[in-house]
Amino acid sequence: MNLIDRDLKVIWHPYTQMKTALPPVPIVRGEGASLYDENGKRYIDGVSSWWVNIHGHSHPYIAKKVAEQLTKLEHVIFAGFTHKGAVELAERLLEILPDSQAKAFYSDNGSTAIEVAIKMCLQYWHNQGKSRTKILAFKNAYHGDTFGAMAVSGRSAWTAPFDSMLFEVEFIDLPNEANIADLKSQISNLKSELACFVFEPLVQGSAGMLMYEAEYLDELMSHCKNEGVLLIDDEVFTGFGRTGKRFACDHLKTQPDIMCFSKGLTGGTMALGLTTCTQAIFDAFLSDDRLKTLFHGHSFTANPVAIAAALASLDLFLDNATADNIQRITNLHHEFDLKIKNHPKLKTTRQTGTILALEWETGDNTSYFSSLRDKLYTYFLDAGIILRPLGNIIYILPPYCITNEELNYIYSKIEQALNEL
Repeated sequence: MNLIDRDLKVIWHPYTQMKTALPPVPIVRGEGASLYDENGKRYIDGVSSWWVNIHGHSHPYIAKKVAEQLTKLEHVIFAGFTHKGAVELAERLLEILPDSQAKAFYSDNGSTAIEVAIKMCLQYWHNQGKSRTKILAFKNAYHGDTFGAMAVSGRSAWTAPFDSMLFEVEFIDLPNEANIADLKSQISNLKSELACFVFEPLVQGSAGMLMYEAEYLDELMSHCKNEGVLLIDDEVFTGFGRTGKRFACDHLKTQPDIMCFSKGLTGGTMALGLTTCTQAIFDAFLSDDRLKTLFHGHSFTANPVAIAAALASLDLFLDNATADNIQRITNLHHEFDLKIKNHPKLKTTRQTGTILALEWETGDNTSYFSSLRDKLYTYFLDAGIILRPLGNIIYILPPYCITNEELNYIYSKIEQALNEL
């Protein structure tokens, strides 16, 4: 029995309708921006394997550091104990994050990083005897699939079976010049109830790479600060260079109270989540009253092996070569965007940093369930490119090590698809 048949016999894949989906592609190894299947076919990973891989697959430096860690310490309970890697990673990250960030809380993925942030905010007010329990979020947001993260995500077909069980959230439109005054007014009217505002800065990934201007997010954040509403900056996707700067918040003047990280945190090597916060939030939990403790944790909190991967990834990320690659990809995306944006089969294009999205014109509204999705996916897979369309929207989000030749091949196949499909 081959690997595909064995998989289909025992595996339930994420975001997959198992009755109608194509058989999974059996990948046996990765190198740089490429993945190889069991028959030796090469695929360019144009989506960084769900946005996590920033330095390329099987990076030898990360592999070396992980292997070294495995011979020293694989895991230790993180309540009452600590280890060098956890301290060092927190120290090094806090050095390059906004000055507002003072403490780091580890978890194990992006969804849990958001759960921690939500609980921090809600209990921050509870510990002070104040009833501020509502949360502000953007329409079409996506913050994860656990219940708290799902509750602060936009209501959609994804959340429909659970809507009655999700806590109430105040959803607002993305800010722009036309609506910013009204959004600020809404926030002022709710300020005595709002615990926090959670947002994906500049780019809403799962919503179809929807992009908005830093200027108006900054204005919204500043207004929330003035009204005493805590700010949760979800950098799970946008962190570690995706928007052209180290973090999306580096495009902003207003500093968040809490930041959430995962995906590129370990260079895509393994799961790790991190939530950072201000000293003021941390201090709200300091008390002789044990009931004011943040009662949250995970078995694999601050796993030493995952942290070894994160430290190695951070070494690579802070190297000048990575910054040069981010700028190179940003420039190439911009050139291709200018070339392709007026194509009659495209409804719109949008780019922020290393993220380039192309929305196919279908005659209908944009939809995650567009029938065009499977045609596009298969077309590029046959051409040896992994692009995972969000309905009628395709996006390129490559590892930073991708070569100009590989990027130009992806661009050429997109042009070809526009002419043939």
